[in-house]
Amino acid sequence: MGSRYGLEIRSATSLDAPGLAGLLGTAGLSIPASDLTERLGALRHEQGAVLIATEWGPPSGVIALHWYRTIAAAAPVAQITLLLVAPDDRRRGVGRLLLKAAAQAARLAGCDELQLLAPPDQPALQAFREATGFTQAGTSFVRPLRKKG
Repeated sequence: MGSRYGLEIRSATSLDAPGLAGLLGTAGLSIPASDLTERLGALRHEQGAVLIATEWGPPSGVIALHWYRTIAAAAPVAQITLLLVAPDDRRRGVGRLLLKAAAQAARLAGCDELQLLAPPDQPALQAFREATGFTQAGTSFVRPLRKKG
């Protein structure tokens, strides 16, 4: 997709699963590489994108977004469901480059709006949201569709 100062932004493939598993682990998300391989394969066939930032090793960052139609909007809405940069790679512009690539992918899909799903209790992410032009627009609630047990 793009490159800047040796940093490449591209679509994630199943070959990236082991590196992504390690990156997600830094955020407390323990997902086996085999599961990620399957999920990345499925996501390649849906309306969305998983983009990674790489230099010469495992991914430095990842962004996942999906787009969908709503009754309220004339154009599809793109929603970022994951944005993560490795702790050692933060404050280097990796998140901004991932966001720029995701916005380009959303525009190519015909989207007029980009939403970011993010927990409100993370001050660094809140500062990033504000610095990159996101404003708060409502809240979200969730419930499971299947009973556990």
